[in-house]
This record gives sequence, C-alpha cells and structure tokens, in this order.
Amino acid sequence: MDAMECMLGRQSTPAGLLVEPTPSDEDMLQLLEVAMRAPDHGALRPWRFLVIRDERRHALGDIFADSLAKREPDATAEDIEKARGKAVRAPLVLAVWAEIVEGHAKVPAVEQVVATGAATQNLLNALHAQGYQAILVTGAPCYDENVKGPLGLAPKDVLVGFIHIGTAKSATPVKKRPDPAEYLQIW
Repeated sequence: MDAMECMLGRQSTPAGLLVEPTPSDEDMLQLLEVAMRAPDHGALRPWRFLVIRDERRHALGDIFADSLAKREPDATAEDIEKARGKAVRAPLVLAVWAEIVEGHAKVPAVEQVVATGAATQNLLNALHAQGYQAILVTGAPCYDENVKGPLGLAPKDVLVGFIHIGTAKSATPVKKRPDPAEYLQIW
C-alpha cells in the first residue's frame, strides 16, 4: 500500500479484539526504525519503548491494580480487578515514554513529549502497514508515579501511553471521520 493509503486506512482497534500474531522482537526493531524518523528538535531522541508480552503483561496488570488502590482508596475489588485486566487484553503491550532532558537550553520538555508523540504515530502507521492492528491507550496510569516507578521511569519522564498490538480477531468497524475543512483556517 502507498503511504497515503496506509495513513488514511489506519484506525484504532479496541484492545479486546487483538490476538496473536504480533510482531516479533526483531520485527519491533524494524518498526522502531520507522518510529524514530519523527521530528526531533535538538536530536535528543527522547522516545523510549518497553515491550511487555506473555506473563509480563500480568505483572503490568498488578502494577495497574496496585496504583489504582493507592490512587483511589475507595476503589472496589471489582474496580481493582478491572484495572488489572487492562494489561492483558492484547497479546503485546508497548509502554511509550519521553525520557526528558531537563533544563535543555533550546528544547523544552513539551517539545520532547511532542517528538515522542510523533514517533508513536509513526509506529502506529508502520504497524498498520505491516498488517497489524493497535490502539494507543492513555488515562490515569500514565500520570501515576506508582506506575512510572515500577516500569523504570524517572519522576521527570512522561509516560505517553501504552500501545496494545496484535491482529484483529474480527473486523473493526470503520469510523466516520470529520470533514478536514472544519479544522482548517486560512490566515
């Protein structure tokens, strides 16, 4: 498929619809080559990726459950188990974060996060081009030190999200997209 067809065809697939096969670790390296073509002011290369598959997804689920219990002491047992289950919905989870260079003279932290977001989008497009489906998931765990710490992130780092990756077990309904003209202004 050509690049425009690829990007116009990419859409998020709910994590619960994702099954094996997934990219191998070797395939992930090739896909990350595409990710790292993102714009990167200062060539800081702030993006970091952590592959979480097989039983390690259960360890991630334990981190999610523990962080929810700490963040929301009134969370029910059902809420905690639901949080635990989020890590195992897809066969492969990729944690994505920006390793922030603090106090950089020319590249503020926000630009480092934007570069990581651009790398994430490149990766989502590359996954689609290779026939995989994925979804970027964010939410409270991304802003929780009780998630960041166990994953090896420093307090200064920004957890951008978790990419759930696999092959769709059924067709994902095509989403209606808005008219781009509604988002374009001419100055």
